[in-house]
Amino acid sequence: MNEFILIFRRDFSTKELQPSPEELQQHLQQWQNWFGGLAAQDKLARPLQRWDGKGKLVTSNKGITDGPFVEIKESIGGLIVIKAKDYDEAAAIAQGCPVLDFGGNVEIRMAV
Repeated sequence: MNEFILIFRRDFSTKELQPSPEELQQHLQQWQNWFGGLAAQDKLARPLQRWDGKGKLVTSNKGITDGPFVEIKESIGGLIVIKAKDYDEAAAIAQGCPVLDFGGNVEIRMAV
């Protein structure tokens, strides 16, 4: 079994794209259910790690800019480490991620 990092990204800064309080409650329940399912299947190697929406980017010329994605509004909302046989299984797990319901995406990387 390999370990994969799932990085959750979406636009966390544009106010129009933020869920209402009711939608947020439903969304949080979806996350709890998804995490619970992963834990029950022994697929969750490390629980959710949350990050702020800001950050800094240091470039090769040692310049420093605000935010990890200067050109786009998308930012990292969190990450988990899962156990999966291969990228296909990790991608199948990621397809159940609630961030997809809010227009986000999941980046998958295998630990080496």
